[in-house]
Amino acid sequence: MPAHIVVLSGAGISAESGLSTFRDNGGLWEQHSVYDVATPEAFERNPELVLRFYNERRRQLQEARPNPAHRLLAELENRYRVTVVTQNVDNLHERGGSSSVLHLHGELTKARSSRYPELVYDIGYRDIRLGDCCERGAQLRPHIVWFGEEVPMLARAAELVRSADHLLIVGTSLQVYPAAGLVHEVGCEVPVTVVDPGEPASVSRAQVIRKPASEGLAEWIRSLP
Repeated sequence: MPAHIVVLSGAGISAESGLSTFRDNGGLWEQHSVYDVATPEAFERNPELVLRFYNERRRQLQEARPNPAHRLLAELENRYRVTVVTQNVDNLHERGGSSSVLHLHGELTKARSSRYPELVYDIGYRDIRLGDCCERGAQLRPHIVWFGEEVPMLARAAELVRSADHLLIVGTSLQVYPAAGLVHEVGCEVPVTVVDPGEPASVSRAQVIRKPASEGLAEWIRSLP
C-alpha cells in the first residue's frame, strides 16, 4: 500500500460539518451570487458587502466542527504519509488533526493586503472592516482566491500530486478549474480513488465509491491492508 497518499478534497467534505457550497444552491452561496461576493470586481464595486459576507462565513466556521471524514484522514497519518490538497477555505482539516494541508483557494482565517499580496496576516475568527489596513496602508481583504484570480499554490499542488503513491479524491465534483486539472498530474501507474455521492467527472482507472465523504472514506480505509 502507498507510502504517500495525496488527498484532493472539496466542499463535499465540509458539507457534513454544515458549511454550504454555492454549487448546491443553483450558483448562489448563502443566497449571494458568487459574482457579487467572490470576484475582484465585486470587492472594488462593493467592498463593504464582500467583507460582511466573509465575516459571516468566518463566524459560521467558528461554530462548525470537524466531522468523521476529517478525523479519518488525520488518523491515516498513523500509518502513511498523508498530504491534503484542499479547495476548501475552512480550517476543518487542521482542526480535525491533519498535519500537512495545502489550501489552493486561500484561507478564511487569514487576511491579506489588497495592494501588496505578499502581506498576509493570521486573523483567526475576527472581522475585517473597511479601514482595516496592512502595514503599508492598503485596505485588508479576505485571503481568498476569487474567480478570475490566479491560483498561486497550483504549481506546488501539482508537485505533490506527482509525488503520490495513491491519489484519493473526496468531496469534489472535479468541475472547478484549474484545480480539477490536478488529476492529470498523477502518474499512470498510480491508483486513484474517488469518494463522492454524485457523478464526479470521469477519471480513468479510478475506483469510485459513490457515498458521502465520511461513509465512503470509512469503507475505503477498511479495504487498506
